[in-house]
Amino acid sequence: MTEIYLDNSATTMVAPAVADRMAEVMTSYYGNPSSMHSKGVEAERLIREASRTLAGILKCNEKQIIYTSGGTGADNLAILGAARAKARSGRHLITTRIEHPAVLQSMKCLEEEGFTVTCLDVDACGHISLDALSEAITPETTLVSIMHTNNEIGAVQDLSAIGELIKSRNPQTLFHVDAVQGFGKAVILPKRQHIDLLSASGHKIHGPKGVGFLYVGEGVRLLPISYGGGQQGGLQNGTENVPGIVGMAMAAGLLYEHLEEDTQRLYDLKVRLIRGVADLTGVRVNGLIPVSDRDLPGDRCVRVREEDLTVLGTAPHVISVSFAGVRSEVLLHALEEDGIYVSAGSACSTHKKTTSATLAAIGLNESLAGSTLRFSTSVYTTPEEIDAAVNAIRTRLPVLQRYTRN
Repeated sequence: MTEIYLDNSATTMVAPAVADRMAEVMTSYYGNPSSMHSKGVEAERLIREASRTLAGILKCNEKQIIYTSGGTGADNLAILGAARAKARSGRHLITTRIEHPAVLQSMKCLEEEGFTVTCLDVDACGHISLDALSEAITPETTLVSIMHTNNEIGAVQDLSAIGELIKSRNPQTLFHVDAVQGFGKAVILPKRQHIDLLSASGHKIHGPKGVGFLYVGEGVRLLPISYGGGQQGGLQNGTENVPGIVGMAMAAGLLYEHLEEDTQRLYDLKVRLIRGVADLTGVRVNGLIPVSDRDLPGDRCVRVREEDLTVLGTAPHVISVSFAGVRSEVLLHALEEDGIYVSAGSACSTHKKTTSATLAAIGLNESLAGSTLRFSTSVYTTPEEIDAAVNAIRTRLPVLQRYTRN
């Protein structure tokens, strides 16, 4: 049975060329980059080359790249490190209700230390209100953390407008962006978009797990959240993961070589899947604006036109669909029997029996939230795979809905 992998927001397959290069680094360039002998110098050189690649993508200085254990580690360092470093200037922080747990739990930790956190609401498509953000910023606000792309529904925030607003309201307020889902899918230019801190992860871009990076803007001071050997200026202590760093940078470089054409192809796949399931009873695609009221009969999804979808603030690779009357895990495992792999939500919180905070924030009731699947594509996904997934859903869903009613 052919496998169809549609859970790329959880993790991606490592690109074959990346895997080959990492194997070479592990077996031939295995020195500790802190060592003074030639093996260490070789390893350090590879890290510098990786930093130049990532800095070229972000249009920044290579010294502004700090390597971490992944997206979560980058988020933790950015939020905890920045907030604590600026605590004397103010103890007010702003985020949104649809952030990744790595951000929200960091904010909760800071609340326990005496910080005040404002969580912004979002609309039905997962977008914040700029007016609400403007009203929330005060002279005491030291950090705003807003993600680029939501990992569950694919909502994309307008970073340029947000960054400009933050700096106009309080130039001293730092802007952190969790770009774990957006990096590799969109052009992000931190300096131009007034971004002070940006987090990314290797395994979301066809690189390895266990490695990520944090972009740190000029003049931004962080306090370390780990202690040890003083690597990376003491901000991220511990021996660098050289094969992982090399693999992540190479994967990023490969994606950005063909970003425009790949992005359009992913949007085409997204529309293909939406159109394939939109007319089924009880189906709702989350996070999309209807073209007109007549396109949204009852609880059905609008059939979005290709030219509309790309301008509605949605990511090209994430599709959130609710299937009324069928628990998400039931349909997930039914599709798995057909060799189709999808997600019931964020992979980081799948095992927790709680309603998705993101789905609740965009207005889904508990029943619909519990009937939602996330489909996420990659540059390796084909139209034929989307068609096979659509056919499986069209076959399985009516049977499961009848079984549930009985």
